[in-house]
Amino acid sequence: MGFLLRVLINTLALYLASLLIPGIELTGLGPALLAGLVLGLVNAVIRPVLLFLTLPLTFLTLGLFILVLNGLLLQLVAWLVGGFTVAGFWASVFGAIVVGLVSWLLTAFLSDRGRVEVIVYRD
Repeated sequence: MGFLLRVLINTLALYLASLLIPGIELTGLGPALLAGLVLGLVNAVIRPVLLFLTLPLTFLTLGLFILVLNGLLLQLVAWLVGGFTVAGFWASVFGAIVVGLVSWLLTAFLSDRGRVEVIVYRD
């Protein structure tokens, strides 16, 4: 259940990025869902390895290289999934920022098992 929910969150984030960023296009629901699935797999498998390998460069740029890395991974997803296109470096970097922010906001309310957590404030 949790994995499926995260794929749907990635799909929504990619859809919002395609609406907000010129140069990012989705041609339909099927490519959006497939891109969300592939993005989840890329973030789970490839991204940690690349983060480790580029750690010195990330320190040197005070963390800004992570934005470039996320943009490159978004371009990788666009290359793998037909119907999802990213036109250019800056579109991929800004798209990665949008996808990261939307994913972060939506997964902030999920537990590790994919359940929605309700935060109750008591005085």
